[in-house]
Amino acid sequence: MRRSSNLASAREGITRGGALRECFSDQRGSASLEFITVGMVMLIPLVYLVLTISAIQAGALAAEGAARQAARVFVQATTLNNAEDAAARAVEFALDNHRVDSSVANISITCAPNPHDCLARRSFVTVQVSIVVNLPLTPPVVSGTFPLQVPLDASATQQRSQFAAVG
Repeated sequence: MRRSSNLASAREGITRGGALRECFSDQRGSASLEFITVGMVMLIPLVYLVLTISAIQAGALAAEGAARQAARVFVQATTLNNAEDAAARAVEFALDNHRVDSSVANISITCAPNPHDCLARRSFVTVQVSIVVNLPLTPPVVSGTFPLQVPLDASATQQRSQFAAVG
């Protein structure tokens, strides 16, 4: 008799555990909720990463294009004033073309082999453009120990033609 009572209590425990399991296994609709939650947690940083990389790439292309065009127009000018003005316009145009603020760009022009005669025949003119790209979606009031801007530098060197007219 004792065996049957043990068997009955074991069956009763199984049915109780089954009811408990059924209570917790009813998760209808929770998969979509989990997908939305995990999706948002993963998607928002991924979208921000894409925006940040795009802004930095646009700034890098703008700086490189500005330096290259400025060096090209500098070596084609006939006077030093015209060369500097043309280089400044080329930098401004190239940066504005990529929606980069051209007012904060630093332009440095160096010449070799004679640093005082940039328009001599066969001289090398190097234009360096330095810009700062702001990280996207950061309000100006946010400050801290982390950087909110990415500095970018680009340089280009062109040689003045040996047939260029000396001004």
